[in-house]
Amino acid sequence: MKIALDPTPFHHSHSLLEFPKVVADLGYKYMQMTPHADFIPFYNHPKADDELVGRLGKACRDAGIEIASILPVLRWSGPDEDAREAAVRYWRRAIQIAVDLGVRTMNTEFSGRPEKAEESERAFYRSIEELLPIIEREGIDLLIDPHPDDFVEEGLAAIRVIRGVNSKNVGMVYVASHSFHMKNSPLDIMRAAGDKLRLVHVSDTMDHHASHGLRYITNPPGNPVRVHQHLKIGDGDVNWDEFFGGLKEIGFLDREDTVMVSSVFAEDENAEEVSRYQLETMKQYVQKVSL
Repeated sequence: MKIALDPTPFHHSHSLLEFPKVVADLGYKYMQMTPHADFIPFYNHPKADDELVGRLGKACRDAGIEIASILPVLRWSGPDEDAREAAVRYWRRAIQIAVDLGVRTMNTEFSGRPEKAEESERAFYRSIEELLPIIEREGIDLLIDPHPDDFVEEGLAAIRVIRGVNSKNVGMVYVASHSFHMKNSPLDIMRAAGDKLRLVHVSDTMDHHASHGLRYITNPPGNPVRVHQHLKIGDGDVNWDEFFGGLKEIGFLDREDTVMVSSVFAEDENAEEVSRYQLETMKQYVQKVSL
């Protein structure tokens, strides 16, 4: 298992090419690349040309770290066909960037719209059909997160959609901060996913169902909003014994092709301290459940 840092908290204080040194200085050997204006921005065409990709690879080598995963977020399941077609084109370039960097793990979100779930699922499978030959040819591990406000948000439902792709190259992401939107318990989801679960994001969140639904209040009541946070371990309601114990049970912690990512976004002002805390705490939980 690779333990990686998502450098999103450093996006406004450091440039893209500084991320590898930041990650190394914080004690990590791996980095996850999430959307960035100079790399693969949210919803739009990748902005990194071959020269910048080469410079990023060199920066990683100089810092002694590797990119464990690349996370594009594109509208590949959108019910708007023009946006979907564009997203597939963007995906092709994103895959080429990953290959050029020597990265074989890409993770993403289902996207689409929950109020148009049927149309979004059709769009998702249409995009997958176009991209899967490239993904399989390049040996890419494409892992998908049922993100709050996607066309599929529940854990077991996500596994069914992934299973429908019928490819060993397509698997699942479990984001701990999304636990209270996924309906099913973390352990039930992990057991059902088995070896399809190959990447997790580690950050805490409050249970928005607590206090008989009044932990968070939006006005007017009944707004179709999704609320979650990306806090450091221990600042929310995630059951970390169950989370890490489940990963141990399904063999996630002992595999070479799995990635565990620290993805705390709520504390930029303490990003260095929090990143170090996350690394140490993740290692402690892994050791605890492995005894």
